[in-house]
Amino acid sequence: MPLALWALTLSAFAIGTTEFVIVGLIPTIAASLGVSVPSAGLLVSLYALGVAIGAPVLTALTGRVPRKQLLLGLMALFTIGNLVAWMAPGYFALMAARVLTGLAHGVFFSIGSTIATSLVSKEKAASAIALMFTGLTVALVTGVPLGTWIGQSFGWQSTFLAVSLLGVIAFIGSYFLVPSTIAMSPPASLMTQLAVLKKPRLLLVYAMTTLGYGGTFIAFTYLAPILQEVSGFSASSVSLVMLVYGVSVACGNIWGGKLADKKGPIKALQIVFALLAAVLLLLTFTASNMWLALGTVLLWGAVAFGNVPGLQVYVVQRAERDAPQAVDVASGLNIAAFNVGIALGAWGGGLIVAHVGLMATPWIGAIVVVGALGLTTLAGWLDRRDGLVHVAGTGRAVAAH
Repeated sequence: MPLALWALTLSAFAIGTTEFVIVGLIPTIAASLGVSVPSAGLLVSLYALGVAIGAPVLTALTGRVPRKQLLLGLMALFTIGNLVAWMAPGYFALMAARVLTGLAHGVFFSIGSTIATSLVSKEKAASAIALMFTGLTVALVTGVPLGTWIGQSFGWQSTFLAVSLLGVIAFIGSYFLVPSTIAMSPPASLMTQLAVLKKPRLLLVYAMTTLGYGGTFIAFTYLAPILQEVSGFSASSVSLVMLVYGVSVACGNIWGGKLADKKGPIKALQIVFALLAAVLLLLTFTASNMWLALGTVLLWGAVAFGNVPGLQVYVVQRAERDAPQAVDVASGLNIAAFNVGIALGAWGGGLIVAHVGLMATPWIGAIVVVGALGLTTLAGWLDRRDGLVHVAGTGRAVAAH
């Protein structure tokens, strides 16, 4: 794999760290800035909203900018956003910094896949994309717990300074390693993207994604307060629990991918969503015991992001049938749907914490995930009605004859 690809992977690692590290720091930030825990949780929502808006809108607006220039501009914006967060004098400045970095995140992953595939031969395209996205997984395993530890030990501002240094290194790596002659695919206009949103079956997939992810983030956003206030973990131990969670997520992603390949996306998603709802419900009963809570968090990580491969495979399958001229756009909008789910989940979780209580977030999250399971079952029924069958071991759906 070319060195330029490692520069993209490092960028993905920095971006993944800044997205999720806030979860481990919510109680610290709330105490430091004198705001409520739900208000601190809004910082997760606003970042995700920045991603959801940034991905389709800014990708369309920057379609004609040379890829390397755009990549360097995004990493500069990302670094500036984290420096603003580091120096933020108060809550609203930190909020603005989160939106700014979210905008950079959305466009980076929209163009990152096309840059990655342009760096290698066709038969290595999937491996190149997988390597770049490994940066996100590694961020969950190492960047988030390390960033949480830095924030607990030296103040939450230090975490953003550390991430901005990662951004500088990624910028330098991209400047020297990524070639200037990257082929550009024709830009997708906003109208093309809006046309995809008129397809009912694609809207159904986006709803599955939004509910599946939203249900998780109702509780996940408030995992640190649950661990500290209910389970009895010290603030410094939260980073270790996040490490356990990250390792479990890495294993769950691989498992989710293999399950989607073997059983097809619909069956795989039904299994993952059912397990996720069960684990969230279980947390309601185990959170008060430190060791049981740790075991539940380990199980949760294994299924929390195991739905990603199935959802991405399924949206591409549906787009090939419903919007063959805009498969990339349809896939990109599913990334936006993930982030709409995160934004709504974190926001809804804040309302639940404020009005019902912290320990209502897991079981209400479970109910929302059951909604995603219901929509997935509906999608499977509609596929069968249309005569589509999954060919085992291929990840493809074909028309039955």
